[in-house]
Amino acid sequence: MLLTLTWGALFFPGLFALCTWGLRRARPEWTDTDCVMISTRLVSSVQAVLATGSGIIIIRSCSDVITDS
Repeated sequence: MLLTLTWGALFFPGLFALCTWGLRRARPEWTDTDCVMISTRLVSSVQAVLATGSGIIIIRSCSDVITDS
């Protein structure tokens, strides 16, 4: 569990920094605010897709989601 937390704590800020850096290089005419806003939305979208995927995996692996552990 701690390893998963560590990877998440490194992955999402790293993805944000990478997206912000890439957008600043790809679109130099955009302001810093624009780059940060797009990066934030991209990281949020990735997090939502991963959360949905893990929820689907959990639901498909349990016969009764409420009582299984």
